[in-house]
Amino acid sequence: MVVVLIVLAIGQIIGWGTIGLPAVVGRQLAADLGMDIVEVFAGTSVLYLVMGFCAPLLANAFGRHGARRVMIAGAAVATPGFLMLAFSRGEVSYFTAWMILGSAGSACLSTATYILLSEIAGSDAKRSIGALMLMTGLSSTIFWPITALLSAEAGWRVTCLVYAAAMGLVCVPLYMFGLPQRARAPVLPRAVADPPMAEPAVVGRAADPKSAAPGHGRRKAATSTLYLIIAAISLNAFIAFGLGAVLIELLKSQGLAPAEAIALGSSLGIVQVSARGIDFLGGGRWDGVTTGLFAGAALPVAMLLLMLGQGLHWSIVGFMVIYGLGSGALAVARATIPLVFYDSTSYVAAASRIALPLNLMSAVAPAVLAGVLTRFGADMLLGLALLCSCAALAVLAILSQRRPRLRDTAQS
Repeated sequence: MVVVLIVLAIGQIIGWGTIGLPAVVGRQLAADLGMDIVEVFAGTSVLYLVMGFCAPLLANAFGRHGARRVMIAGAAVATPGFLMLAFSRGEVSYFTAWMILGSAGSACLSTATYILLSEIAGSDAKRSIGALMLMTGLSSTIFWPITALLSAEAGWRVTCLVYAAAMGLVCVPLYMFGLPQRARAPVLPRAVADPPMAEPAVVGRAADPKSAAPGHGRRKAATSTLYLIIAAISLNAFIAFGLGAVLIELLKSQGLAPAEAIALGSSLGIVQVSARGIDFLGGGRWDGVTTGLFAGAALPVAMLLLMLGQGLHWSIVGFMVIYGLGSGALAVARATIPLVFYDSTSYVAAASRIALPLNLMSAVAPAVLAGVLTRFGADMLLGLALLCSCAALAVLAILSQRRPRLRDTAQS
């Protein structure tokens, strides 16, 4: 498992780090392509839109062929995506490149790794996912400075060529030779076609097989719980992916110089990894919902601190620390909350169903927050983020009351 986690960590750091390109060179892209800065960030939105729409389509592929094969294909598809981006000349080629990268990302980023770990570890996947996210949280810390350096020395187009080579010559061989083949391709459960029918699993063990039989499922409860999971995860993703895309621009709006903004923004990954480390060291002492509640409470505090600080250095640093801790732990919660309610069999279906709205929300976030920041200012952006974070916290509080209980299963 250690080798698998290292392989996945390297691949995810490269994958997420490379597609974070607009966060660092967005204004260079806009000037070179003759596009508005909001249009440039809309490329990231296209990425998440395509990832979201591809997720349900890939559910059967994950079930039939296993996550390893799908991830190899996804990493291979990313190479022409970066090549297209490197040679783009306007809106059409630029957005086409992000569509290709989105289809690749759906097959080899985040959700794919969670499915792979669920295949290997089953109901114990939470700890493996936490360990993976502990390592991959450094993607922006590593790649934002790399992107800034490469683009300054050779231009953003050469940077894209380097990233195309990284996906094809590093990630594809890593996934091909470093990940275990699945022993067999199991028959897909009914849950793949109809996730809400799946009975939630008791935390820490598989659901009773009888619950999958007709008449044993609680369709209404499972469906409403799934919608609550989607709402909580999507609202938090809106903040995380939106602020992640515009963080450097937000820090500049607080009076920081570009180099200082990149340096401070890159440090966010270290803080996020610290939060993920705390969650990882906690082991099985708490579940994903508990992580989400405590981490979600930190986000409104961070937004208020930066709003009230009015550009003071202590408020910027305080925002980075509090937001980093909260968003870092929430990244783990987004991946592990479904494991509280679904066993390893139904997790694939639930993750695929959740991926569509999650990626749709992640898609609109960069363009929306970039537009709000450029047109209305930082306070309006922070106010919108504050509203979303409070709404997500409320939904998580409701979810915390719906955890499956061991005694409930014993009585049924």
